Amino acid sequence: MRIALITETYTPEINGVAKTLARLVQELIKRGHALQIVRPKQPADTGDAQSADVQPSPADTVLVTGLTIPGYSALQFGLPATGKLKSLWSERVPDVIYVATEGPLGWSAVKVANKLNIPVVSGFHTNFDAYSKHYRLGFLEKIIFAYLKRLHNKTRCTLAPSSQLVEELKSRGITDTHLFSRGVDTQVFSPQHRDAELRKQWTKHNDDLICLYVGRIAAEKNISTVITAFDAMKQANEHVQLVMVGDGPLLKSLSRQRKDIVFAGAKLGNELSRYYASADIFLFASETETFGNVVVEAMSSGLCVVSNDYAAARMHIVNKENGITVEFANKEAFVESCQKLVTDKKLIQDIQLAARETAEKIDWRQVIDAFENRLASYVNQQQNDRKNSKQQAISADGSI
Repeated sequence: MRIALITETYTPEINGVAKTLARLVQELIKRGHALQIVRPKQPADTGDAQSADVQPSPADTVLVTGLTIPGYSALQFGLPATGKLKSLWSERVPDVIYVATEGPLGWSAVKVANKLNIPVVSGFHTNFDAYSKHYRLGFLEKIIFAYLKRLHNKTRCTLAPSSQLVEELKSRGITDTHLFSRGVDTQVFSPQHRDAELRKQWTKHNDDLICLYVGRIAAEKNISTVITAFDAMKQANEHVQLVMVGDGPLLKSLSRQRKDIVFAGAKLGNELSRYYASADIFLFASETETFGNVVVEAMSSGLCVVSNDYAAARMHIVNKENGITVEFANKEAFVESCQKLVTDKKLIQDIQLAARETAEKIDWRQVIDAFENRLASYVNQQQNDRKNSKQQAISADGSI
């Protein structure tokens, strides 16, 4: 298939959506599909964003004009590109289009796809409506969701990363919503990457418990609850250290305020693998995830995850067996669970082993199979519809 992927974010940007889409593209190319990525031009890109800069490997990439996202100067959102996309896809028609993000660029892609009668599928990767309340824009939450609903309902179907979210979106009026889950690379995220020397940089004591957070250092990730939990854990066990991996708008202020926390900045590749595997407990208090890739990455790295009971945690964690889950948005329960956990090293060790065993069953191949089959079904349906229309036209003409 010729597949066009529309996204506001892609590697080397560091976030769950970018990493998921990069893996998706990599696997689809391996299977013989032709991928075209349409995304905003980022600061690291060269060339003229006003023209369709087509770059080769790993997929053809078309850069469009973008503007900086407020609060995230390193990221751009794509402006509408209706004319460019219409010209591009009229010349070389994709078999199917996947709109992964719902900004102005994504909206223009849906509009062009429908005008050219190309099957288009959308993804619900980010809870943009839920983010608004963390930036004093809660009054826009309903307006933002109404926009998202309208966009998604103009596509053949919407793909969401958890069964819980699928049902929620259906209940809120986004029709024909299906599961597009996530896998984990158990070689990249593995206890084998544990690094004793790295641990020594974090703490003086070999037997200290290292708590880890990986993600944006931003309000929507509920960072304040992670830090409150860490303070409570230190009261119960003084040999606890918190390491926070990631960049974001709160990083500078927090690093000035909390000298007892290790702020490591953003990490990629082998370095990220080492950071995961060299910790013991993973603290993830975010309440705005559609999935939460970091949860399964931490489990695969052999960590004891503490998370709200939703998204990836609800799908893959059984409380006190292969992780710790607490009632969604219950800050007191999250803090209390963390505090109790650091007094029971045997439970932590048992959970670590079980978490790794669970991760080994979360296979990317099955995830990509399902995505590939769904796109192929719409391509086949479109081809059959065109064939039937042609036959009907011939019959009406009386030529046969």
